[in-house]
Amino acid sequence: MGKVLMKGNEAIGEAAIRAGCLNYFAYPITPQSEVAEYLSKRMVEEGGMFLQGESEVAVSYMLLGAAAAGERVFTTSSSPGISLMSEGISYIAACQCPAVFVNIMRGGPGLGGILPSQADYLQATKGGGHGDYKMLVMAPASVQEAAEMVMRAFPLAEKYRNPVMILGDGLIGQMMEPVEFPDDLKAEPSNKDEWATNGMDTRKSTKRNLVKSLYLDPEELNGHNLKLKAKYEQMKREEILYESYNMEGDYRVLVISYGTMSRVCRTAIDNLKEEGMEIGMVRPQHLFPFPEKAILESATKESCRAVVSIEMSMGQMLEDVERSVQGKRPVTWYGKCGGEVPTPEEVMEAIRALAREG
Repeated sequence: MGKVLMKGNEAIGEAAIRAGCLNYFAYPITPQSEVAEYLSKRMVEEGGMFLQGESEVAVSYMLLGAAAAGERVFTTSSSPGISLMSEGISYIAACQCPAVFVNIMRGGPGLGGILPSQADYLQATKGGGHGDYKMLVMAPASVQEAAEMVMRAFPLAEKYRNPVMILGDGLIGQMMEPVEFPDDLKAEPSNKDEWATNGMDTRKSTKRNLVKSLYLDPEELNGHNLKLKAKYEQMKREEILYESYNMEGDYRVLVISYGTMSRVCRTAIDNLKEEGMEIGMVRPQHLFPFPEKAILESATKESCRAVVSIEMSMGQMLEDVERSVQGKRPVTWYGKCGGEVPTPEEVMEAIRALAREG
């Protein structure tokens, strides 16, 4: 199949099917409801399961139940809906069940608005629910990348037996772009018989599998958390993913940006280059684990005088950028929140001001 023109939300749903996921539970919320609308038809065509829960809380536990039985599962939602799922996400992480979550972010806090935002960064990367857990968090910048990340998310969730989140925004969900679904991203499920509650007869075993999150013995619970921590450390070693842009020259300012905002920054960088000003950019494609080493190395290049985190939030990624730079260069933030997307011209002026100060 070649490229087809699709809305981002529909491409996300199709990508999940092509990745071998036939279990989708969801609750409608703007700006991602088209995923559910699309899959209400496509899942039936593929012989899969689409079930609208009575709430996002219910959806999170439908995911837990199906994942615990060894099925590939995923859901999509938007900011307030993910907040309601956060308790279930914590349980899924504790139970070491693979599941894929897609958050097409909208403005907040509270009900906020339905326009695009990146204000769920902290919720996704620092653990929105209770307890010590982490998700592998992906951040697409296009419809094509969103589809590919969805397809990659399922084998990664199974590799780590852990929730994976694709963190997009309203623009990613609503825009239409050409998209292709690569055959080489299809992956066979990992060996679920070792842990899933899929029945001893099914797996021809006399061993009972137990999926649980309750550990009343403090030493046992501590050991369980250490086991989980070891997985997150493995992610930090093996799952760093980022893109460098215009890093060959002697850039004076280093931009850190992700998702849709990084596309605006790319245009601003190209325009500034025509004016004779070199600006570099590191775009994290995985937000957890964060590309700390790459940012530090880029920020400490001799020509670089300042680092700026450019986001559609009030600077939620800023502390990760500051930690990465380790005080070697001044770090600042520029952005907007609530649905306004900074224009290339506004980004250019913010960068010019930094370059003048440097």
